[in-house]
Amino acid sequence: GKPMVVFTAMQALESGASRVVVAHDHDRIQAACEAHDIACVRTGSRHQSGTERLAEAITLMELAEDTIVVNVQGDEPEIPPALIDALASCLASDPECPMATAVHPVQSVADWLNPNVVKVVADAEERALLFSRAPLPWSRSHLAWGLDAGTPQARQAFEAAQPLRHIGMYAYRSRFLTRYAQLAPCALEDIEALEQLRVLHHGYRIKLLHTDDAPPAGVDTPADLERVRARLGQGTH
Repeated sequence: GKPMVVFTAMQALESGASRVVVAHDHDRIQAACEAHDIACVRTGSRHQSGTERLAEAITLMELAEDTIVVNVQGDEPEIPPALIDALASCLASDPECPMATAVHPVQSVADWLNPNVVKVVADAEERALLFSRAPLPWSRSHLAWGLDAGTPQARQAFEAAQPLRHIGMYAYRSRFLTRYAQLAPCALEDIEALEQLRVLHHGYRIKLLHTDDAPPAGVDTPADLERVRARLGQGTH
């Protein structure tokens, strides 16, 4: 009975955020927000990523430079409010990082090999070394077995790798969003279609929040949409 972006904003409003605003570029989104008393701000329509859109939004909102901003994508109607709070706290705990994101253990060989599941490798200080759609880390001793998720060799390589899955939400320090908008895109960002690689390419660090449990998946396909509609209709979100 409500648009997906409204459900997502309602989840965000259950977090400890002092302010929740939908950044958008379309009349229909604005109308949906206004109909449900959700604050919104209109940005340009040519941004290449959510981070670029957010950089414009925080300027329009005139946020202080030290404000911590969590970006929840509009197709996450079941995002746990507690995860939003935890990610903001994670970034606040590491003043050397201008940005943070969340990860959890990859739960199957198929997910590890799936290019739609983004993997990340962490350093000793729980900061990101690399993100990729390829299986990370990749075992040199298993190079010959290929990409068949059903083989015993694949299971062995997966268990040895102990891979982490990237959860697609970010926290930023407001001043860094302004800086991000000025950074040149990099080739790796374009190849992988992962906006956070621009941050690592230019020498900035991304703090990682580890969570044991995967949050409910966002809506990327028509099948995802039907799954979420069924769960919301049953009041299980």
